[in-house]
Amino acid sequence: MDTTTFRATDGFPHTSLVGVTGPEQTLAVQGDPQAVLPLASVTKPLTAWGALVAVDRGLVDLDEPAGPAGATVRNLLDHTSGLPMEGEGPLKSPGERRIYSNAGFDALAAHIADAVGMEFADWMLREVTLPLGMDRTDVTGRPSAGALASIEDLLIFGREVLRPTLIPAALRDLALTVSHPGLRGIVPGYGSYPDNQWGLGFELKDSKSPHWMSDTLPPETAGHFGALGSFLLIDRSRDVAAAFLSGVPFGEEHKRIWPALTEEIVARYGR
Repeated sequence: MDTTTFRATDGFPHTSLVGVTGPEQTLAVQGDPQAVLPLASVTKPLTAWGALVAVDRGLVDLDEPAGPAGATVRNLLDHTSGLPMEGEGPLKSPGERRIYSNAGFDALAAHIADAVGMEFADWMLREVTLPLGMDRTDVTGRPSAGALASIEDLLIFGREVLRPTLIPAALRDLALTVSHPGLRGIVPGYGSYPDNQWGLGFELKDSKSPHWMSDTLPPETAGHFGALGSFLLIDRSRDVAAAFLSGVPFGEEHKRIWPALTEEIVARYGR
């Protein structure tokens, strides 16, 4: 493992923990890999993985009703349920628009909990974090945005996405493929896009610009960022995953460094 400094983080005025992994092992770390910080919305890919484990076990179906009337588990996973960022009343009919929704992911977790017969945090601990060895991850907060983890643990999860062990590769492929294409929607902090592509719990880069990922990354690059200055990046074309934690509210300094950092990461460590 390379203990390194990433040039793109020069001048960043906050903590900047960075990690990069290939499918077998960690490739590089900047900062303390075991320091635990809030994930904010990077919680969502973890929650999605827990939901997909339930799908693979036959306990839940992607197209069964869940959330507001007319919505399904798939709608909750890809932000097309019509639910707002926060609150219970839908703003649109399911499938009409991509509305980024914390409420939708909390509803998803509640639905999974009912289906599996236990609290969602217990399901995540038993079926995701413990089997993967994510010992520094706390999933007892909101399923939409309340987890805490270390860079080390996020890289373990990145390796799981690159080479899944808890779900079939075909189900992983579905999660990283655009779901309900052609829908307008907002990427928080960046703006509205006519085709705001999203998979099941993962955002897809596509041609969105400006964006937190570098414009040089392939359209199929997947990931998520969070409102407390965190991100998870999955570039399957180069067989690398990367994570960033800062523990401070997302702002202009993150927007300044992240495109250059994601480009630096894939240039230095991509296959």
